[in-house]
Amino acid sequence: MKRPGYRIVCFFLCLLAGFPAQAVELGALPAYSRVYDVNRNPSADGRAALKLARETNRRVLIEVGGDWCSWCHVLDRFINDNPVLRSRFHETFVLLKVNVSDENDNAEFMASLPPNLGYPHMYVTDANGKVLHSQDTALLRENGKYSRQRFLAFLDRWQVRHE
Repeated sequence: MKRPGYRIVCFFLCLLAGFPAQAVELGALPAYSRVYDVNRNPSADGRAALKLARETNRRVLIEVGGDWCSWCHVLDRFINDNPVLRSRFHETFVLLKVNVSDENDNAEFMASLPPNLGYPHMYVTDANGKVLHSQDTALLRENGKYSRQRFLAFLDRWQVRHE
């Protein structure tokens, strides 16, 4: 016979295990963090992202790509389908998605960043906008799929250190 206390403990453990998934709801993120939008101004969005990064003691992750990019969709699904990773990702960074497409290549904004070899591509900046790292996302894959371990190592490396 199971004791009632056991059920209560299991219930609370299940709630706690699910907490990271609830910590970052996509709808709660700024618009510039959710989608590649050909009509957005990445310079204005970047200023807002930097302000939020300073207020929350995070770095900015500029993710460059577009709706045309199949690997961009794979990356989004990978992060969103891994609740712990998604939570860590948004605890570490303010995400700024920048569209690059035939419709709008955002050439002026992109000229301020180091060149990249493909999409999606990520740039880590400090809260003042200084580019600290340029990340080819292909290096975050293993056996043709994005790797949870490689992403966690990336997050560990680029999180703001609290000393």
